[in-house]
Amino acid sequence: MSAPGPAGTRPRVDVSALVHTRAHHPEAIAEAAAHRARRPLLGDSGRLMIVAADHPARGALGVGDRGLAMANRADLLERLCLALSRPGVDGVLATADILDDLLLLGALEHKVVIGSMNRGGLQGARFELDDRFTGHRPEDLQRLGFDAGKLLLRIDYDDPGSLTTLESAARAVDAMAARRLPVFVEPFLSRRGPDGRLRNDLSAEAVAKSLAIASGLGGTSAYTWLKVPVTEHPDDMAQVMETSTLPAVLLGGDIGDDPDDQAAVYEKWRGALRLPTVRGLVAGRSLLYPADGDVAAAVDTAVGLL
Repeated sequence: MSAPGPAGTRPRVDVSALVHTRAHHPEAIAEAAAHRARRPLLGDSGRLMIVAADHPARGALGVGDRGLAMANRADLLERLCLALSRPGVDGVLATADILDDLLLLGALEHKVVIGSMNRGGLQGARFELDDRFTGHRPEDLQRLGFDAGKLLLRIDYDDPGSLTTLESAARAVDAMAARRLPVFVEPFLSRRGPDGRLRNDLSAEAVAKSLAIASGLGGTSAYTWLKVPVTEHPDDMAQVMETSTLPAVLLGGDIGDDPDDQAAVYEKWRGALRLPTVRGLVAGRSLLYPADGDVAAAVDTAVGLL
């Protein structure tokens, strides 16, 4: 269903073939999952490079000034297939619809597959912080033979919806641990501005508090990983990461359309990746939609930081 191109170029995704399989042979998705060649979460390097693409299910389709950049599914799949084909890329984080497509495209062989679990906190919604678990359940991840799950935990001390998310997140940590499946928890302290828009606090104090809260979720932390943003002042990261002994990966985020900004973020990642609890990087829009359009180069640069 996808045709490989020359090295460093995007493969072509045949949308018609995907739709035909989904319409006539939906069981093919489960069959592809059952026969997928698996690998350990961590390879010989002990590091992880994961490409993220779970933004669309939360209604977050924008990249920089391009409001609907991620709305073209064939384009997104081609970018993902190219990223996953690059040396040093360990796997992908996405929702069921995208992972189902990638299974049918054969792009998940020997890759780490992480399912996105809570996508109910839609971007811009009044209920954004009541982030219900509308994606993969622990039993789905186990049934499909996927390797881990990820949940988003945004906490606003003034929004009661955060408590619902906290409790749901704790139960998800328990359910994943019962299945011996790692779960990546992505915590933020957040607040709404005068315009009603939700913003994450990336100060050292806020990030440290969010890591402390996330580390204590559930009845055991044995299978919990942290997915951590780089603080607004990168020099604070060493102190912030002393908050927990849980293994962590860095969060990429949306860099925007300025190549200079992208270069600056790479330098922030480089410094944080040297810290003892940091085991890798999970980046999505910054690698899939780089300012210069060169996905392969962006991915290769990120891999080089590891």
